[in-house]
Amino acid sequence: MKSYRKELWFNIPTRRAFVNITGQVAEALAESGVKEGLVLCNAMHITASVFINDDEGGLHHDYDQWLERLAPHEPVDRYRHNDTGEDNADAHLKRQVMGREVVVAVTGGKLDLGPWEQIFYGEFDGRRRKRALVKIIGE
Repeated sequence: MKSYRKELWFNIPTRRAFVNITGQVAEALAESGVKEGLVLCNAMHITASVFINDDEGGLHHDYDQWLERLAPHEPVDRYRHNDTGEDNADAHLKRQVMGREVVVAVTGGKLDLGPWEQIFYGEFDGRRRKRALVKIIGE
């Protein structure tokens, strides 16, 4: 069995954003040489997410608005976590809702995604360098 590891680095200039990383994950898969197996992709920061959904601008807007209603950034003093001097408690909650990772099957050397499925990095406390892990195992 083969094993391959790659880090994807991000420096999102805004507080929140969704970045389609499907191409980068597919590139890592090609580098790995794995034809049958699994890809794990996870955010390596507790205020970011990796998830699968449709790459449609209206949906991304809806996600952003919905998450902000669920866990508004301001006022920051509503959250006990921010008593530590942080201002990102909302980002931790948003990450919990959107999830930490995805696992995608590899078939014939390709990501085995559904017709509209794409892989996204979700940032909820940007403006600094962060990363996601791509781990590939298989034959």
